[in-house]
Amino acid sequence: MKGMIHNTRQRAEALGKFIVAHKATVRATAAATGISKSTVHKEVTERLRETDPDLYEKVRGILELNKSERHIRGGNATREKYRRLSEARDEPHFSHS
Repeated sequence: MKGMIHNTRQRAEALGKFIVAHKATVRATAAATGISKSTVHKEVTERLRETDPDLYEKVRGILELNKSERHIRGGNATREKYRRLSEARDEPHFSHS
C-alpha cells in the first residue's frame, strides 16, 4: 500500500481496512503506508464516516481501544529502555592496560 492513493474515498477505505485487519494504531498505519499520521487520522475519522459508516465504526472502536491502552504501551517502552540500559551498564568493560 506504499503507492499513494489520490482518490480520498478509496484512500480512506484502504486505511480503514488496514487498521481493522491489523488492529493498527494511526502511527503504525502511517508508517506502513507512507502517509502522514495527520492525514491517516483525518481520513479515518472524518472522510471515512461519510463514505463508509460501518467501516468507520469498526475503525473508531479500534482507535478507542488503542487510546485506552496507550499508557500501557508507554510504560512497557520505558521499562524496556531501562532494562537495556541496565544490561549495557552490567556488561564487562575491558581496559587496555
